[in-house]
Amino acid sequence: MARSSTTSDVFNAVAEAHRREILDALITGEKAVGTIVNDLSLSQPQVSKHLRVLSEVGLVKSRAQGRRRLYRLEPVRLRPLHDWVAKYERAWNDRLDRVDDYLQELQRQGGPQ
Repeated sequence: MARSSTTSDVFNAVAEAHRREILDALITGEKAVGTIVNDLSLSQPQVSKHLRVLSEVGLVKSRAQGRRRLYRLEPVRLRPLHDWVAKYERAWNDRLDRVDDYLQELQRQGGPQ
């Protein structure tokens, strides 16, 4: 089955490293494009292009403030990604719990420490 285009799929949108960096930059709060450009050492056209993609999938929202546009993170739109990763987190925790149980059993039996 073909994947959705980047502009409609949160997974594809966050697959690009620069877009993840922009999301990281916005986690502390609203920022203007120029501030993001300075924070990430990317060109203004690059930042604008990535912000457009992130806006189209709903991961960021913008508002006008005079001549500037301020962008902010919309973390609720990361829920599908969070839910998907959570399954793997549970699986890893289960495996680590089993390793811990095994090590405790070895200690009880006087095995190597």
